[in-house]
Amino acid sequence: MKKKLKLPKFKNEDEERDFWAKLDLSEYFEPEDFVPVSFPNLKPSSRPISIRIPNYLLNRVKERANELNIPYQSLIKQYIQKGIIVSK
Repeated sequence: MKKKLKLPKFKNEDEERDFWAKLDLSEYFEPEDFVPVSFPNLKPSSRPISIRIPNYLLNRVKERANELNIPYQSLIKQYIQKGIIVSK
């Protein structure tokens, strides 16, 4: 560590954002000061969407989700993810 970083009291998020945007952390830390971090409970942001699919297809997905004992929307997300990965 090069020198100690002193954090000011921020009045709001904008002021804090400006502080971090202008700060050069290389003045305070060496690369070996950093350690890997894991956030196992962090969930990715999600956003609701609307999609029109035929009733028979939705029913088939619900049946399959019931067989797997998972929510049907989770199964749809898995199918989308598999389709994206396969198409690469």
